[in-house]
Amino acid sequence: MTFRRGEGIVPAFDERLVRAEFNLLNTLLGQKLATKIIGVLVGFFLLALVAIGLTLYSSWKLEGVAAAINDAGSLRMRSWKVAHHTAALPADGASRDARLVVLRKDMDDIERVQAGLAKGDPARPLFIPRDDGIPDDVATIAQVWHSQMRPLVARVVNAATPEAARQAAVALEGATHGYVNSIDTVVKKMERSFTAHTNVLRSYQVLLVALAVIGTVVLMRFFFVAVIRPLDTLQSGMQRMEREDFTARVPVLTNDEFGELSRGFNRMAGHLEGLYGTLEERVATKTRSLAEKNRELSILYDIARLLRQPMSIEALSRGFLEDVRRTFDADAASVRLFDAAADNLYITTHQGLATEFIDEEAILDCGNCLCGQAVLGDIPIVSGTADPDSARTRDTCSRAGFQTVSAVPVNHNNRALGIFNLYFRRKLEISEGDRQVLQSLGQHLGMAIDNVRLLSREKEMAVSEERNLIARELHDSIAQGLAFLNLQVQMLDDALSHGRIDETGEVVEMIRQGIQESYADVRELLQHFRARVPQQDLCAALRQALERFSEQSGVAGELRVHGASPPSVAEVDIQVLYIAQEALSNVRKHAQARHVTVELWRDPEGMRLEIRDDGIGFDAPAAPAAGQGEHVGLHIMGERAARIGGQFDIRSRAGAGTTVCLTLSAGQMEATAA
Repeated sequence: MTFRRGEGIVPAFDERLVRAEFNLLNTLLGQKLATKIIGVLVGFFLLALVAIGLTLYSSWKLEGVAAAINDAGSLRMRSWKVAHHTAALPADGASRDARLVVLRKDMDDIERVQAGLAKGDPARPLFIPRDDGIPDDVATIAQVWHSQMRPLVARVVNAATPEAARQAAVALEGATHGYVNSIDTVVKKMERSFTAHTNVLRSYQVLLVALAVIGTVVLMRFFFVAVIRPLDTLQSGMQRMEREDFTARVPVLTNDEFGELSRGFNRMAGHLEGLYGTLEERVATKTRSLAEKNRELSILYDIARLLRQPMSIEALSRGFLEDVRRTFDADAASVRLFDAAADNLYITTHQGLATEFIDEEAILDCGNCLCGQAVLGDIPIVSGTADPDSARTRDTCSRAGFQTVSAVPVNHNNRALGIFNLYFRRKLEISEGDRQVLQSLGQHLGMAIDNVRLLSREKEMAVSEERNLIARELHDSIAQGLAFLNLQVQMLDDALSHGRIDETGEVVEMIRQGIQESYADVRELLQHFRARVPQQDLCAALRQALERFSEQSGVAGELRVHGASPPSVAEVDIQVLYIAQEALSNVRKHAQARHVTVELWRDPEGMRLEIRDDGIGFDAPAAPAAGQGEHVGLHIMGERAARIGGQFDIRSRAGAGTTVCLTLSAGQMEATAA
């Protein structure tokens, strides 16, 4: 297959050549693109490093050879210098000793240079070439020096007569000519070797230049084949995709990352081609699905809005049936509540059902119909009365003309509460989506019924608690007063029966006082339980209670209000008012006070109420137990504070008055409202 530029995919190229190049790269470097790039770059780096290293090594060796040539050449000058100093050596005197010192130094320098040539010095650097017998020649020069030249110098220095010294000097001069010629021969050999190594260095440099050129060309070809061409192929394919040509495909030439990209591009193109081909069908399907979802949500929203309204179970069921029957176009509907103890279902609300049907189906045993199977199995059931399995439905439905009956469980918190039925006079198939909607509606109805029952139980509990408080207050006030009157009547009867007329007046006076106190207690209790918080205005209610207290007791009262906050909960306000009334009642009965202060603090953080009097007070730690004697109201106030989550506290000391304190936080008031 050949891809041409005219097709909008890639520039024309020989696919076989590209595959051959990639196969070679894959064989040498592996399948991954990163491995190929790193392998090629590392290979060229190592090759360049070797070439540069060889060049540097050759330069280093040449530098050492040049130093060796220089030192070897200096031996010629040093040899003639030794010969000259030896020939000019005086016969005696101080100058002879000085000349001998210089001569010995020159001879030591020659031997030092010879040793350096023989050993070499990498630090300078200094090397003699190893070709053309140069190392042997250098060794021969050193040997000639030690075997011929040095002994001749010693003959001149040690000559006994001037004539002997002259003859030895002539011999030394002749030997020096031959010795210098041999050194010159070695130096020329070194120079020829230096020239040869210089040519090698130039070859390395030319090779390095060629390597740079070839490496650049190879790298350009590699990146063109491995990166640029696949990218161009993918870009051309994407351009066709942008023109909505979903038939575009790209060739897969490799198994590296670009090969994976090419395969992924082809899969994406195929997927988009399939999606585009079925777009209209999928849009229509999605539209139908959205419409169905909107219908389901609308049903659930309407039912949820209905069930949130405060109504009785019958009213809730009636409104529920109206909406569900209208939504599903049912001919009739009913709600049955479940009695778990008797295992029966009872029709509570119905629509569109004949009286005869209601009479037969009013109480239904769960084992006799699909309705019982629905409530016990907790699954919606839809059945046709003419189906082969219609035995699950009672004959009542078929006699009433219904061909399709549905039974949907009504439950909440995994508790079966009942079912609701939809009756159709036509054969009907209910979709799975509608079954789920019906099941959700049953759960909503179950939650609403459970909430109504829970609210009813809460009201009953609240009434029961309030009755208990009233009974305790009656017992602690009027009952104790009546017991006192009964005791006084017995004392009066005893005095009359024994003729102690003088005692009767005192007893009658005590009876009169007891009756007046009981009458005052009755009036106070009546006012106490008739008290209300008008329009959530706790301050106004406290002011009215304080005014009534002052009228009845003659004790001056003062109300102080600090701060402001949003309206509080009615239950909280009424309990706060009752606690204040009870505290004022205790002041009237026991405190013997002249002044009472009621102080209220309110802010967004909560509420605080204090009732302070300047009465006789009492020793709070030693106070009698709640419900005994004159402290019977303390326990009642504590219970009321606990009902609203408040903190109740009494601070009192004999002769220093009493302070009743109630503290409520915003969170506690919200919890009471919830």
